[in-house]
Parts: sequence; C-alpha cells; structure tokens
Amino acid sequence: MFVDSHCHLNFPELVSQLPQIRQAMQEAQVDRALCICTTMEEFPAVHGLATGYDNFWATVGVHPDNEGVTEPGVQDLVERAALPRVVAIGETGLDYYGMEDRKGGRSVADLEWQRERFRTHIRAARATAKPLVIHTRSASADTLAILREEGEDGPGNRAGGVFHCFTETAQVARAALELGYYISFSGIVTFKNAQDLRNVAAFVPLDRLLIETDSPYLAPVPYRGKTNNPSYVPYVARQIAEVRGLSVEEVAAATSRNFERLFLKEPA
Repeated sequence: MFVDSHCHLNFPELVSQLPQIRQAMQEAQVDRALCICTTMEEFPAVHGLATGYDNFWATVGVHPDNEGVTEPGVQDLVERAALPRVVAIGETGLDYYGMEDRKGGRSVADLEWQRERFRTHIRAARATAKPLVIHTRSASADTLAILREEGEDGPGNRAGGVFHCFTETAQVARAALELGYYISFSGIVTFKNAQDLRNVAAFVPLDRLLIETDSPYLAPVPYRGKTNNPSYVPYVARQIAEVRGLSVEEVAAATSRNFERLFLKEPA
C-alpha cells in the first residue's frame, strides 16, 4: 500500500534491527522501500539490501555533505547503476547549510567541489537514463541553476528525478516541477511549525508527489525525536491526505504509482 521512497536501512541503528523493522513495515502496510547510498564505500551494503530482499531497491551516489570519501567519476556511477536493482543516482545535490559552524567558516565559493560532484552525478544519470535523488539545503538557487546548465530544462535526454525531503519554498517547488521533477515529503511535514511546508504539499500535483522517511532521521509526529524507520511513512501520507482533503488510501495509491513510474519505469 505505502512506499518509502528514501531511507537509510544500512545505517547501524537500523540494520541491526532489520528483522523487527521488516515486521513493522508489514504490519503498517509499507510494502516497498528505496535504500539510499551516500558514499561509494557503503554502496555494497546498500546494494546488498536490495539484492537480498525483493521489496527493496538501491541507489548509487555520494551525499553532498560527505568529505574525505571516494570521489566517483561518471564511469564509476554508470558501472554501479547497471547492477541489478539499482534504480537511481544519488543522493546528490548541494548543501550550504551551516557555513559558519558545520563547514568551518568556508564560503559558498569554497564548495566548488560540491558543485562539481553534483555535475558528475547529473551526467551519470543522463548516461544511464536513471533518475536523480536530489538533496538541496540552503542551496536551492545553485541546485536549480546547475540542473539547467546541465540540460535538465531542455528537450531530449533529461534524467529527471526527485527533490527529496523537501523543505524549500513554494517557488522552489514550482521550479522543480517545471523541470519535470517529483517532490518528496518526509516526517517534517507533520511538525507543528511546518505549516508553510504543508501548504506546499497541498499544491504539488498528486501525480508528482512522493513520501519518504529519510530514516533513521526525522521521525514524524507522534514519534518525533525517536529513531525513524520505514514503518512510519504512513504518518506522512496521513498528513498529506489531511491537507489535500483526500483519503490516506488515495495518497498511498498515488505515491505508489509515482514511485513505480519514476524509479521502476512502469507506465502510469
């Protein structure tokens, strides 16, 4: 019924509890999940989840915030994307959040390595005809600009993909939709102070909307502050159903169809 389009089941706090999590998913009617890669080093573990369970799939990519890790070239990503059950490139994108604290006072100009890494992922996605899983935080203008510069606003061989864990403005959502991208909402949409985000969730077309946990992070209300897992994704669906005036079953069906169309290349 429900699909978690973005989770990190290989992370220690989840992989050690995998049997219990899978049981909880079954009880919550969460029948599929996309396991997201954030470094080349962890790809074998992520891919192992996808090949070990018939309701998991995998991505390949390096998160924009990760430093001191293997830097992939286009061919590195293309080769791994060709493996069974790898359905997307990412997560990739840009993260400028906390320039003073998290990034040691560096400037945006100092993060050119992030922008080059993002371009590498876009080129690999276009080469493989697989979608991008995009992370953008405090960097939406550059994220959109680079997508356009790399041809994602033109005709022909566009990668497409999803802006995951969306927390940006309605204006950014419109720009992403104009590029043909999907928008994915996480447990943040249930938070008390997230009314602006709920407003965005209300206007995104139903056929371009996905739901996710980003677990083990961002557990939805009523589990906020706890370790998140894919069995909690129905709470995201319920919140979206409420703001759109739909049943949770309608949101579950639509987001599952969207997952199949985007990642599994199944017709609508």
